[in-house]
Amino acid sequence: MHTLLIATEESHVILLRLFNSSIQTLDSIKDSIAQIFVDFFSAKSNIDLIDRSSYAHQDIVATVCNQYKLKTKNWLSPKNGSDDDKGHPNATFNVLDAMLKGSLERLKTMRESISWAHIGHSGGTLEADYTKQVIMIRDLCLEGKLGVALWLWNKMMQKYVTPDVLTHNYLVNGLCKSGDLEKADWLVRDMLYRGPSPSCATYNTLMKGYCVSNNVDKALDLFSTMTNSGIMPNRVTCNILVHALCKKGLLDMARKLVGEILDDESEPKTSNLITSTILMHGCFKHGDVLEAISLWEEMSQRGDQMDVVAYNVIIHGFCLSRNITPAYKYLSDMLKSGLVPDIFTYNTLLSLLCKEGKVEEACYIHDVMLKMGVHPDQISYKILIRGLCMNRDIVKANEFLHLMIEKSMVPETLIWNIIIDGYGRCGNIQKALYIRDQMVTFGMLPNIYTYNALIHAYVKGGKILQARILKKEMLLDGIFPDLVTYNLLVGAACNCGHIHSGVQLHDEMLRRGYNPDIITYTELIKGYCMKGKIEEAEKIFVKIHEFGLPIDHIPYQLLMKNYFKMGALDNVYDLYQIWLRTHK
Repeated sequence: MHTLLIATEESHVILLRLFNSSIQTLDSIKDSIAQIFVDFFSAKSNIDLIDRSSYAHQDIVATVCNQYKLKTKNWLSPKNGSDDDKGHPNATFNVLDAMLKGSLERLKTMRESISWAHIGHSGGTLEADYTKQVIMIRDLCLEGKLGVALWLWNKMMQKYVTPDVLTHNYLVNGLCKSGDLEKADWLVRDMLYRGPSPSCATYNTLMKGYCVSNNVDKALDLFSTMTNSGIMPNRVTCNILVHALCKKGLLDMARKLVGEILDDESEPKTSNLITSTILMHGCFKHGDVLEAISLWEEMSQRGDQMDVVAYNVIIHGFCLSRNITPAYKYLSDMLKSGLVPDIFTYNTLLSLLCKEGKVEEACYIHDVMLKMGVHPDQISYKILIRGLCMNRDIVKANEFLHLMIEKSMVPETLIWNIIIDGYGRCGNIQKALYIRDQMVTFGMLPNIYTYNALIHAYVKGGKILQARILKKEMLLDGIFPDLVTYNLLVGAACNCGHIHSGVQLHDEMLRRGYNPDIITYTELIKGYCMKGKIEEAEKIFVKIHEFGLPIDHIPYQLLMKNYFKMGALDNVYDLYQIWLRTHK
């Protein structure tokens, strides 16, 4: 463009010089004009353009010679007063002006033809760049690099290049997964304003994001916006909203929504099975077992082919209600239909059996799993080890721990802590410490729960000094005591009659920002009562009520026993009246 401007300015200067010169001949004028356009084309660096300019030169010279041939003497002769003023210099300006306009129009046409030829040549490159950028945005979203993806999207939009709706869906999905629902909502609104128009998948993605964040109301508002925009919801939309409503216990609204969205005759049986399974799970979760069974029967009557997920839902539902007999019945039906139970099926049964204290039966289910080719996972062993420890079968629990290690499964920290706590509760502190050391050997660092289990074991064995030493060891490892730690140590000090030490630990709790709970104050009341300091115990009792802490019967019993020993029956009666008023 700069070259063109320079060429134009030079053209005007030369033409003015031509007009003001009285001795210049027509041939020199023709040569000068031709030279102007030759210079114009020579300024372009493109070889094709230079080739075209040589043809333009010949064309323009021919035009000048054939159409605008003038005699030199007419240019220089004065006006003779006749009406014919073609020989006047003004006429000359008109002729040259018309000549210049025509030539510029021809040049403009040539430039446009060259530009379109260039665009046609580079169109494939532009399309390739677009595809490359779109793929890059999608990959960045999958990698979680949303900042860079949005930056690249913004650059495309600034160049008036709009990515397609699928690329926008990637961005919305990435933002929802990262929890940035506000920006995801803004992006959808931007799509409505600038395009492309959001699809059903776009709305489904954002609705799922709201449901995951427990904002069902916003998801329902988005559903209304979707339908008002003329976008029909599909089965995925229905399943997202039904699942969210069932989680909140809004089963009636979920059923109503299914009736509004879906047309059973137009939907495949697989889709019906998924929706019905979600509803059935919601019914079981909220205790409506009869409605869940009714849904199962409806599915059977429709001829739905039950899958492993559907059987898992009904087995899990009966296990939630602690009813193992029908759970076994549906497990049997599952096997008869040719379906193989998966890890979720067996873990559900293991969990119920261990809760019911049927650990031997749970171990039998574990053996069945192995025979069926289903390998127990961390959850399976965690359920079994916890159940065995609750039943004080620590030896068997330790055997499962070693079985995990033999299978190259490094137990998670929680499993180690369960074993440590189990040995601690049984009074085997040395074995508990050995398991702790073994845990460190396998690269699992002890946490606050590990230390609390060991401190509890020391306290239970009456080894208060070792417990306090372990507290110092925690601090050296960068682990700070929590409320449970302090309550264990306060209780141990008070039980040993060291009430002053217990008060010091109470004050340390306050300095560290912990709020003592009812257990802390109950232990202090016990310590003061053991020392016969009833007035101090009463002050703690009053403090409990002032702080509004939930209080159970133990502080009342401790004070009443001391009042009986003192013969203060009136105090016993007054305390009993307070108990009645606060526990109506």
